[in-house]
Amino acid sequence: MARLFGTDGIRGVANRDIPVDLALKVAQAAALVLGKDSRDNGSRPKAVIARDPRISGEFLVAAVSAGLAASGVDVFDAGVIPTPAAAYLTADLDADFGVMISASHNPASDNGIKIFARGGHKLPDHIEDAIEKAINEEKLAPIGGAVGHVQRFADAEDRYVVHLLRSVPNRLDGLKVVLDCANGAASAVSPEIFTALGAEVIVIGAEPDGLNINEGCGSTHLTALQTAVIEHKADAGIAHDGDADRCLAVDHTGAIVDGDQIMAILALSLKANGELARNTLVATVMSNLGLKLAMKEHGIELIETKVGDRYVLEELREGGYTLGGEQSGHVILSKHATTGDGVLTGLRLMAEVAKTKKTLKELSEVMKVYPQVLLNVRGVDRTKTDDPEVQAAVKEAEADLKDTGRVLLRPSGTEPVVRVMVEAADEGTAQSWADRIARVVERRLAI
Repeated sequence: MARLFGTDGIRGVANRDIPVDLALKVAQAAALVLGKDSRDNGSRPKAVIARDPRISGEFLVAAVSAGLAASGVDVFDAGVIPTPAAAYLTADLDADFGVMISASHNPASDNGIKIFARGGHKLPDHIEDAIEKAINEEKLAPIGGAVGHVQRFADAEDRYVVHLLRSVPNRLDGLKVVLDCANGAASAVSPEIFTALGAEVIVIGAEPDGLNINEGCGSTHLTALQTAVIEHKADAGIAHDGDADRCLAVDHTGAIVDGDQIMAILALSLKANGELARNTLVATVMSNLGLKLAMKEHGIELIETKVGDRYVLEELREGGYTLGGEQSGHVILSKHATTGDGVLTGLRLMAEVAKTKKTLKELSEVMKVYPQVLLNVRGVDRTKTDDPEVQAAVKEAEADLKDTGRVLLRPSGTEPVVRVMVEAADEGTAQSWADRIARVVERRLAI
């Protein structure tokens, strides 16, 4: 049987992969596992619950709230807020755990259940396994006054706004910024905070109707933002995804500034302010070679992890580092957040523009973006990437590229796919080597 929890909670098509009864059972199991410490201390467990605006979130929140309250957990319903806000509020309220109903950048038909531990941290694998096991165990069934209350977390958004305002080192006066909120969870809060800090704000993708989340907008569809930035002669554009845990940007020319470039800018800013712990940035192996070279040039160590924000988070916590993230725009500023926060990232990025009086384009030139070609080779045995001929092809490419590129051969964790990524000084070279290696993988590892 496949593991219920994936790399970022439970996710799938709402009402098919994630039906009401599953949401209810997961909530009851989470109450059993994560509420144990409070029960053992003679107190009633507390949980924060929130969602993004997709329509299925309404019935899934109801199911999760019912499962928690029926298990003796007091539920604080924060309504529609970003995922990082749910994580922050879990810590701020000193709740036993938090639950976010969201499928992030996925289409409206999907949804998910993401659970945060006390303090707003992602659950380690062994706790997820314990919750999954508890789904089939006897549930808690208190009666009378021992059942949980479900109440509106009335000042949830205000607490998050105040937190973010305190996390930005300077105001944004004089900047014109376009915000694309992906018709998602940041549609209200992001424009409010940017405006409060003095920016002139043009807002797009901020009319959620439950069905239009991520639809042709947000960090996965940047064309509308690029057009708006140029049309309004804005200094920059900021794009969130559906649950606002990511941030990508567009400079005044309409050029995309990706997560690697954002991390490079923020790393130099934090270093200058003495806030870059141990002079280190944490990124994944998929980050552009240009990021690695830029950090080396500026005397900053780069630690690479496996692909997935959870691995970045683990490294940040274990090493006590303050900045990490992914090329996709999932950036973690651990002094202020326990997970990626797209609103915070956008604010800190524009604060650097305001402080330095440089354009975002100028700041992003701290690193050269090397052409990157990624091919997915399907229908192959992903467990045999150590095949001698495959490895010989990789080594041949590496010898040719030397310090001007790199090769990454990575098996998918969920499907019979091997991913071939090649970076080089020019796109033609990257494409040529990627094609050659992919052909060898296809020939040697075919199922």
